[in-house]
Amino acid sequence: EMSHRSKEYKAIIDECEALLRKTMSIPDNYKVLFLQGGASSQFAMIPLNLMNKTGKADFVITGQWANKAYQEAAKLCGAENCNVIASSKDKTFSYIPELDKSKFNPTADYFHICQNNTIYGTRWAELPDTGNVPLVADLSSCILSEPVDVSKYGVIYAGAQKNMGPAGLTVVIIREDLIGNAKEGTPTMFDYKTQADNGSMYNTPPTYGIYILKLVLEWIQDKGGLEAMKELNEKKAKIIYDFLDSSAMFKPTVQGKDRSLMNVPFVTGNDELDAKFVAEAKKAGFINIKGHRSVGGMRASIYNAMPIEGVEKLVEFMKKFEAENA
Repeated sequence: EMSHRSKEYKAIIDECEALLRKTMSIPDNYKVLFLQGGASSQFAMIPLNLMNKTGKADFVITGQWANKAYQEAAKLCGAENCNVIASSKDKTFSYIPELDKSKFNPTADYFHICQNNTIYGTRWAELPDTGNVPLVADLSSCILSEPVDVSKYGVIYAGAQKNMGPAGLTVVIIREDLIGNAKEGTPTMFDYKTQADNGSMYNTPPTYGIYILKLVLEWIQDKGGLEAMKELNEKKAKIIYDFLDSSAMFKPTVQGKDRSLMNVPFVTGNDELDAKFVAEAKKAGFINIKGHRSVGGMRASIYNAMPIEGVEKLVEFMKKFEAENA
């Protein structure tokens, strides 16, 4: 057994943080926290730590996870204090809504978005300009897939299980001035200051997840960093979207600049044909390709670990299925 307070493990967690800072170009005035509880725990930690000046926050609802972040803040701090700027629910979250800046609260404690929406296959191609209001973003399903300007955010948070490693680790990147003002009654473990002051080791951290993240970051560095990951991910997404745009059978559910690089939902328009495709795809080795029940159809998740050959094989199979079922 290796103690998490041993010098051997201290070297692992320190190297992991250093690699993450290097890979994402994280400025010195941001803390990196390695936490537990998944991104869902951040739905509570964020309002408990940040809704502490005016007690107000702005939200854009672009899917299930953005909505859960809003609901938790409303539960803890009152729905009357949680302002929904815009929502794309009217079209099953198949687009990123245009924002009316006159609806922004210039004195809000934070402005929340989910940057990539796994279920619906959308992403923010451009970040909203929130002025002096800290932008808080859930990057669970797109972190490390392309470069981001960390200085544009107040808080970035992400569950590890898409692009960083096994479930159980949650990474929080938070600007230092947002730490230390937790609301009265905030549980000790949910206070960012507790975690920051103790180097993410107030209690035993998710040690294995942190070690695997270190290995993943080394792999990304070997691949050429986030610019190289972006180039690869754009190539993978283009292969699928180009086929979908030309197919007579399969149709993408998202159009234009809002398309995710990580999650590609598509449908045939016929539930029976969708079910047949999912069944035959499984036999051919393409598992978990069934879409979420709220969208239907299929969804190809092509995270960093998916090689370009896997995407090419999927499109090859889709072409074959279309020819045989025309």
